[in-house]
Amino acid sequence: MMEKDAKIYVAGHRGMVGSAIVRELKRQGYTNIVTRTHAELDLTCQRDVDEFFEAERPEYVFLAAAKVGGIGANAAYPADFMWINMTLEMNVIHSAWRHGVKKLEFLGSSCIYPRLAPQPMREDCLLTSALEQTNEAYALAKISGLKYCEYLNRQYGTDYISVMPTNLYGPNDNYHPENSHVLPALIRRFHEAKEDGLESVTCWGDGSPLREFLYVDDLANLCVFLMNNYSGNETVNAGTGKELTIRELTEIVARVTGYEGRIEWDTTKPNGTPRKLLDVSKAAGLGWRYRTELEEGIRLAYADFLSRQTTGGIS
Repeated sequence: MMEKDAKIYVAGHRGMVGSAIVRELKRQGYTNIVTRTHAELDLTCQRDVDEFFEAERPEYVFLAAAKVGGIGANAAYPADFMWINMTLEMNVIHSAWRHGVKKLEFLGSSCIYPRLAPQPMREDCLLTSALEQTNEAYALAKISGLKYCEYLNRQYGTDYISVMPTNLYGPNDNYHPENSHVLPALIRRFHEAKEDGLESVTCWGDGSPLREFLYVDDLANLCVFLMNNYSGNETVNAGTGKELTIRELTEIVARVTGYEGRIEWDTTKPNGTPRKLLDVSKAAGLGWRYRTELEEGIRLAYADFLSRQTTGGIS
């Protein structure tokens, strides 16, 4: 168990996941949280990362820093996604090991699993067949991070764990029109369509892919829970165990944002992976379950979008 006054480093605290972990730690009474902005610490610079760990000596690390994006961004910038993610995670994990961190938790993504993995996807299906091509570079980087944690555990007896979330959404999400994930992209698109009085909104693909979504504060709750209650080489899936089609998702987003026009589909655009549902029985067996249902979470996310738009936080 993490002591309430233990020094805890949250890497990526300004991102959606990292900021949620900081909120959850504070909610649970942890008082010694260490953070650094990108301007203060470039995680892709090995020397700077090592000097940070030498100076601060954190006891626990949540590694939530990452370069993320949707299908379009992953397809356009695969080299960037691989290099940045692999470099920063290796630097942080390696320095954590060098400087005797008690426990580290690595945050990955469900895209690490094979494109046509048996559904729902169990943790042990990793590396059993080919990855989805549209985000292969990001997936390979994340697989490398979780494997490095596993190898350190085996070789040096460290206590490093990995968590693989499903699609996430919630406060502090990225709503960029080109580089965001599907749910925040839809929130922005339908909101702007409503504001502009558009008669229709066109979405990528045919709406048939099945997806699962987890509210980011629920993930943060699981992350702290696992840091206190789980050790092991095998990753732990983080999700709801529930799925819906992208078409159904667009209907919910339209309802929440108040958009009343037509929803059309551009079938020349890629669908991505046909189905991505996580088997969450491991987390359930440890005693954890999500709390926020999808429509409630989307309402909370839309409220966050509107508040950030008002304060100039949406680019």
